[in-house]
Amino acid sequence: MSAKPIRLADVAREAGVSHGTASNAFSRPEVVRDEVKERVFAAAQKLGYSGPDPRGRLLRAGKVNAIGVATAEPLAYFFDDPFSRVVMSGISQACDATGAGISLVSAANQEQLAWNIQSAVVDGFIVFCIEGGSRLIELTRERKLPFVALDYGFDDGTIATIGVDDVDGARRAARHLAELGHRRFAVLSLALADVAAGPVTWAQGAAAIYSGTRDRLRGYAEVLAEYGVDLATVPIYETDNDERTTHAGLERIFATAEPPTAILAMSDKVALHALDWLRARGMTVPGDVSVVGFDGVPEGEASDPPLTTIIQPMREIGRRAVQTILGFDGAIRRELLDVELAVRGSTAPPRGS
Repeated sequence: MSAKPIRLADVAREAGVSHGTASNAFSRPEVVRDEVKERVFAAAQKLGYSGPDPRGRLLRAGKVNAIGVATAEPLAYFFDDPFSRVVMSGISQACDATGAGISLVSAANQEQLAWNIQSAVVDGFIVFCIEGGSRLIELTRERKLPFVALDYGFDDGTIATIGVDDVDGARRAARHLAELGHRRFAVLSLALADVAAGPVTWAQGAAAIYSGTRDRLRGYAEVLAEYGVDLATVPIYETDNDERTTHAGLERIFATAEPPTAILAMSDKVALHALDWLRARGMTVPGDVSVVGFDGVPEGEASDPPLTTIIQPMREIGRRAVQTILGFDGAIRRELLDVELAVRGSTAPPRGS
């Protein structure tokens, strides 16, 4: 059996002082005489007492000076996903600057997620709203703490969000390829809803549950139509933002009689998986196929060839999210940040143009 935990009352009894005096020796030492402090600390050392639990003091003050960063994905998401890693660096920098702590909240199942959200000792939450975002928001609301959603895929004016102009980013990507002379396109999409990956139509894309996917498809469609591209000839394959579904989509897309000369990928992660797939099949980028991503992760700049992409201000998103929680004033703000096109080595005019 474990030993009974040592409490402050035990230290006070051992030192022969009141509970209040023992408490002041740790929390307000300037009001306690030196010889009394020495007796209290000697008693604490003898009993193995390390001091009051700071959580109790912080909770009584109404603040714990920590931010919860939550996702419905397993904990590895924060370390494995390139987009998450860069956003987390911005969150970490902002927390370092203010002395705030970070508590990572994730789960392998819904029951564990609910428990982790409810038990997190934090002042508020930054929520990564990838798949399962609606349930995550529901659980976070129940805590009645400030929270801000990143990459939230739903139109809900009651939720504070920080995101980017997805329509503008998609337009920039499609226009870059069209101006190079490409007219045969394919789209590797992010999720339209919480369903299996596979081919989808433009009509299904326009009705997508996730607004980010819907807006990027809308931006692509507007520019392609402007350049006379028949959308009926442009396949869309919905991926799970992973290698397996990206490769499955490319197998299907390049099995057609007239495969694309340009690929619009809705994330850098998907675009990088596409580069690997094309290289393994002897196709050159950008000689045979041009590829444009979306995010601006460091891995894209270091890829072979370097990835042309739409850059999101990921670190700034993280910094602003921290400011939203630590400076919460009751207002619900929905911030939309600008993106920019970074032209690198993965795009060029189509062969023979």
